[in-house]
Amino acid sequence: MSSSALEGTIRDVLVGLAVVVPAAFICGRIAQRLRQPAVLGEIAAGLMLGPSLLGLLPGNPTAVLFPDEARPFLQLLAQLGLVLFMFGVGYHLDVAHLRGRGRQVLSVSLSSVALPFALGTGLAVVFASWGLTGQEGTGLLGPALFLGAAMSITAFPVLARILSDHGLARERIGTMALACAALQDLLAWGILAVVVVVVNATGPWPLARMALLSALFVLGMLYVVRPGLRWLLAPGRRWNRDSTLVHGVVFSGLLLSAWATDAMGLHTVFGAFIFGAVVPRRQIDDCAPEVPARIEQSSLLLLPVFFTVTGLSVDFQGLGGQGLVMLLAVLVVACAGKFVGAAAAARLTGATPRLSITLGVLLNARGLTELVLLNVGLGLGVIDGRLFTVMVAMAVITTMMTGPLLQRLWPAPRSRTVGRGGEHGGAGDAAASAEDAGVAQ
Repeated sequence: MSSSALEGTIRDVLVGLAVVVPAAFICGRIAQRLRQPAVLGEIAAGLMLGPSLLGLLPGNPTAVLFPDEARPFLQLLAQLGLVLFMFGVGYHLDVAHLRGRGRQVLSVSLSSVALPFALGTGLAVVFASWGLTGQEGTGLLGPALFLGAAMSITAFPVLARILSDHGLARERIGTMALACAALQDLLAWGILAVVVVVVNATGPWPLARMALLSALFVLGMLYVVRPGLRWLLAPGRRWNRDSTLVHGVVFSGLLLSAWATDAMGLHTVFGAFIFGAVVPRRQIDDCAPEVPARIEQSSLLLLPVFFTVTGLSVDFQGLGGQGLVMLLAVLVVACAGKFVGAAAAARLTGATPRLSITLGVLLNARGLTELVLLNVGLGLGVIDGRLFTVMVAMAVITTMMTGPLLQRLWPAPRSRTVGRGGEHGGAGDAAASAEDAGVAQ
């Protein structure tokens, strides 16, 4: 690319960003007015800027705003935003939620992963002649495993926001839902890692090599990187007084971790997620508590680009009648698998009917985490554009229905104020009896 062409592409990227960021902000505010998570509005903005809406207007404004030459640069920014976001997901993954509720959390989590996973793999077999693109050497195995993982995911960050907005984050129903979401997301990401290894491996030895490297990476992060960061960030170190230095160490660490997993054949999101999970939060909170917030703010600015890049691959007009049947089938499988899997397991382990039903509704929220997983699958080639569009629609619909259903099942008392900051007082809903709020230990 010549210097003049590069300068023109840079101008195109700047114009595109100037449209994407305010569009995401406006749609996010509209979503909040409608009592939905802001991220749903941002996702909607990305979809509307794609060929499904803006591209239908005369002159195809989508192609003008996001020309082919600019899209690789937007993809780069989107991937950076994704890596920063996944660091935040790992950093805020608190296994303390799992303590004290082991049997019930384990039962609900396994059931609400196993049932949608089984239904998803079965649906992949049905869709094999419609929309799935099996790769040589894996056949239907990769797409089936991927669709099962995609059905099993729960959007932990979006769920936390929904619970916070309804004043339930610190109540038993909230901690129970977050504990289950945390555990099942770990399971789903593990399944996705297996899918990536299976699809990318070209034979038994490459498959074993990738599996070995992945295991060594995780062990290295747990037993080398984590202790090293604890030593580096220990109280009393002179360099810890400079939060800029701590920021640089954490930022470089997450980028190198993302590079490492990408180099071994996994996706960058795995490295960023694992690094975020092993970072010693207590030391960070003591010496530089603002560092994770800075990284998350950076991801919030770049995620709208990710939503737009996703929207450029979504075309609802291209679904046709068969695509609508696929969407209906995916919605039924996704909702039934999550709801029945979670509610039945909760009820069998001693939860009340109200709590069981509410858990089934909450764990059906997929949101942004599902989009991350779907983009990995699209990049691997285990799903095509039509199934990608169907799955994106499913992620938006299942997340959109969670808030209103929760309000009906567990109405927030008038004394609570639901605000953007998500801070709520009070010890809980007095209308919720001890029986309704009870969780079997």
